[in-house]
Amino acid sequence: MELTAAAGEVWDDLVRATVERGWAGIECLSGIPGLVGATPIQNVGAYGQEVSDTVTTVRVLDTGSGRILTLDARECGFAYRDSRFRSVEPGRWVVLAVTYRLRPAGAPTVRYADVERHLEARNVASPSLADVRASVLAIRRGKSMVLDPHDPNRRSCGSFFMNPIVSAAECARVEALARDSGMPRWREPDGRVKLSAAWLIERAGFSRGEGDGLVGLSTRHTLAVVAHEGARARDVVAFATKLRARVLERFGVRLTPEPVFWGLPALE
Repeated sequence: MELTAAAGEVWDDLVRATVERGWAGIECLSGIPGLVGATPIQNVGAYGQEVSDTVTTVRVLDTGSGRILTLDARECGFAYRDSRFRSVEPGRWVVLAVTYRLRPAGAPTVRYADVERHLEARNVASPSLADVRASVLAIRRGKSMVLDPHDPNRRSCGSFFMNPIVSAAECARVEALARDSGMPRWREPDGRVKLSAAWLIERAGFSRGEGDGLVGLSTRHTLAVVAHEGARARDVVAFATKLRARVLERFGVRLTPEPVFWGLPALE
């Protein structure tokens, strides 16, 4: 079945509604702040799913011509945390609505180790969509990755860097530098290897909660940059630049930021 949602709908409200109706496909994307219209732009993903798995069409306004068009998934140019809207033609398109293909009465996606462990700890052997959503929300809450006005990490910029994808040879080189055979990695279908940006940041010498003035790392997750009261966007960029430079110096891996910079220079 296909479900169309307007761009201004709250994303997690949509996820909750699909889970309640037994429609599988986006349950692992529970708890992500933001609106529906943002999801195809960054090809939002988490815990073994990304929206490109289910997006069939995106209705858009072409700001160049003023026309309203419907682009299919192939035309969206989806890639890891990327799309045509984000990196190929930024600023050209305004997302109006997104259509997702979901699976009524479908089984939940459980292929991420954190989710598997959390379900096992809850003694859930045959998880429902609701079980998976509950585990994902609990995991995200434990990392300060849900909106919570009482959380000291609430002013988070989210996962600031993408997990870098490198060649198998590059992975071996990084492992040798780290001197840790337990370095987290995930094999990609094309033979390349995805590394953990959070792990690289930690091994480059940063710790949870470490900061520089009004900006620092979350006390719960080294991939989240937190802007405390009074911080400005330039402070966030300066701190993120320091993180990336240290990882590059230590491992020779250049981290790519997830956020889009408006009115600010990209990281140096």
